[in-house]
Amino acid sequence: MKIGFVLDDSLDKPDGVQQYILTLGRWLRAEGHKVHYLVGETHRKDIPSVHSLSRNIQLAFNGNSVSIPLQVRKAAIQRLLAREHFDVLHVQMPYSPMLGAKIIRYTPSDVAVVGTFHIVPYSWQESLAARGLRVLIWRSLRRFDEVMSVSPPASVFARRSLRVRSTVIPNAINTAFFQSGKKLKKYDDGKINIVFLGRLVERKGCIYLLQAIEILHQQKRLPNVRILICGKGPLRAQLEAYVAKHHLGSAVHFVGFVSEADKANYLATADIAVFPSLAGESFGIVLVEAMAAGSKTVLAGKNSGYRSILRARPDQLVSPTDTKVFAKRLQHFIVSWPARRRSHRWQQSQVGQYDVRVVGSQILAKYTAAIAKRRGS
Repeated sequence: MKIGFVLDDSLDKPDGVQQYILTLGRWLRAEGHKVHYLVGETHRKDIPSVHSLSRNIQLAFNGNSVSIPLQVRKAAIQRLLAREHFDVLHVQMPYSPMLGAKIIRYTPSDVAVVGTFHIVPYSWQESLAARGLRVLIWRSLRRFDEVMSVSPPASVFARRSLRVRSTVIPNAINTAFFQSGKKLKKYDDGKINIVFLGRLVERKGCIYLLQAIEILHQQKRLPNVRILICGKGPLRAQLEAYVAKHHLGSAVHFVGFVSEADKANYLATADIAVFPSLAGESFGIVLVEAMAAGSKTVLAGKNSGYRSILRARPDQLVSPTDTKVFAKRLQHFIVSWPARRRSHRWQQSQVGQYDVRVVGSQILAKYTAAIAKRRGS
């Protein structure tokens, strides 16, 4: 089978949608399928069969910086589609009228088109923008043979914004890679390691973690605790200033950007992995990665996407802005080894359903059904 993943954004970023198609693509290629990436402006050379079809500009959307394609030439799309003869195009949704919609428009009638919807809104502005997008792409929406969403909240938003019905199939991870993570020796000294891993932007909520840590510091409850802040972003200077102002430097350490290759080791180091994102999370891929890597307890913000992962463990969900309760929940898992052990056992029982072999097989079945439907067999 020849599969083309369609993404308006760039593959140069390690964000969730990029990891989704790259993880699936590697597995599909290992299964003997041919995989191509039809994407916005991309400069990476380490990924085979990448077709960079546009120049892109950076815009703020849904609490993130996203890369938006500029005009793409019709002839370039038509030549690519004619040359490659795809069996199925897998479009990441929502998509722009400039790239995704154009590719769909010129796709031959015998090629199946499936989609995966990836977002929930961070604020009413993003919700309104997504609904407005439907006006621009509604013709292309009729071309889809199958639509999936990465979580129940994403499925609801797909219906409300684009008026498409979708089947929920979760994000996938390479479980074996994350299970290979090892606790970093320099942090293996008997201290409780709290690990935050994410972009240092408002939506990810790192400031509220630091405020909860400051409460515990005032209560003198951090004598054997280390907090590792892994990530980069525009708020780093502000967060470092907060740590200095409140004399948290002996406990809080800024690691900086962590590569995909090192991510499993940092997550394996975590006695408590904390992801206090406020909103705008459609799934919670980093939660699943932490669970697979062996983080003893995953503590997460009570947004809709993270709840879809931890709904059976309400004690592992917090409202980040309620920093007093946040601090109490942290303290509970800091002092209670049995609580961490219970969390760890439950987490390990859940990880298998998100493995790329399981998820990939479900998606491959959707491809096969869509192709058969499209070709009338």
